[in-house]
Amino acid sequence: MTDLMREFRSYGVGVRLLMVQQFTINTAFYMLMPYLAAHLVDGLGMAAWAVGLVLGVRNFSQQGMFLVGGTLADRLGCKRMIIAGCLLRTAGFGLLGVVQSLPALVAASAMTGFAGALFNPAVRTYLAEAVGEKRRVGAFALFNVFYQTGMFVGPLVGLALLAADFRLVCTVAALLFLGMTVVQVLALPERDTVRAERPGARGVLADWRTVVSNRPFMLFSAAMIGSYVLSFQVFLAFPLQAHRAFPAAGDGVTTALFAVSAGVAAVGQLRVTDWARKRWPGERALVYGIALMGGAFLPLLLTGAPPGGDGTLAQAAALAPLLLSAAVLALGTAMAYPFEMDMVASLSGGRLVATHYGFYNTVSGLGITLGNLATGALWDVTENHPRLPWLALTVTGAACAGALAALARGGRLRAMRPEPAAA
Repeated sequence: MTDLMREFRSYGVGVRLLMVQQFTINTAFYMLMPYLAAHLVDGLGMAAWAVGLVLGVRNFSQQGMFLVGGTLADRLGCKRMIIAGCLLRTAGFGLLGVVQSLPALVAASAMTGFAGALFNPAVRTYLAEAVGEKRRVGAFALFNVFYQTGMFVGPLVGLALLAADFRLVCTVAALLFLGMTVVQVLALPERDTVRAERPGARGVLADWRTVVSNRPFMLFSAAMIGSYVLSFQVFLAFPLQAHRAFPAAGDGVTTALFAVSAGVAAVGQLRVTDWARKRWPGERALVYGIALMGGAFLPLLLTGAPPGGDGTLAQAAALAPLLLSAAVLALGTAMAYPFEMDMVASLSGGRLVATHYGFYNTVSGLGITLGNLATGALWDVTENHPRLPWLALTVTGAACAGALAALARGGRLRAMRPEPAAA
């Protein structure tokens, strides 16, 4: 804790504020969103297809709009987009607690999603530019500690408030975002990433063509898709396995998995990053982190189907590989994340940084969607072959790590030389 606070105080006011903001954002988000589906079904009596529509709109309006959010941050400034995103999510969360019709719920869900698309690329760009190249890895490591801690605290706070009323959950979440909005307006230093030649001189499509023509960045984005498929399994394959192995206690086991995942990242992030940075260059640390993420599924691959029986030993034999996999996946993610965020900023060459982050997040979101469809389909058709999903995920990790290693060996993870500015 002392090392964490010393590292935290070593940064400027704007960076420290963004750390606290990310904790607040995740606390507010995860205190509400895990319980939204149950509210729509049990509280409002909505059909499953309608619940899927509301949740799907939220996901699409965020993942599909990251590129737009990044472009706006480059053109209008990061601070403006951070404030706009938090204000929009304040309104969206507030509406989710009071509206009951499907069109209104879809609109509120879209607002919460688009809000994330506005502030996520802006926050990462502000952080990358404020700390400079030499401190980016360490800053993103600390950023992930706040991120994971909020992810851990949020569901616990939401569960406590849910005992009173779902509207109270929405109200508190909205007030947290409103408070952060006010703090940002008053205290976040202006760090405008707008370049003098862009407004009026270049169109949005020209900016996007610049990003797409950045071959090292595009190769890196494609190679990293598999890592996002792996990291998302804490929301998909792990809960499915928990309910398969523990039909009567699946929700409790899932909560334990989230706690282990967030706890490992929050407690070990700075140590893991410092350890990796002292031993390897960033490219190699990233490759090893992704390889570790793929290896996280080996305990479940080796054990196969959960053993039958209700005895203590049988329960422990089913729970141990699941908890171990969650912990190793979190450790691999913690190793990879700071170097990954640093790589995106580095490959942008200092130009259109937020647009690069936005495009990267959009590609990652598309990869998560396709990966979830494939994982879910595999899960449905492999009841008699329970090892197959874990084998597929392990192979995905190996392929992703191999692709990154090949790019690094070929010198293809180097920023392109920027084009001369138009007269």
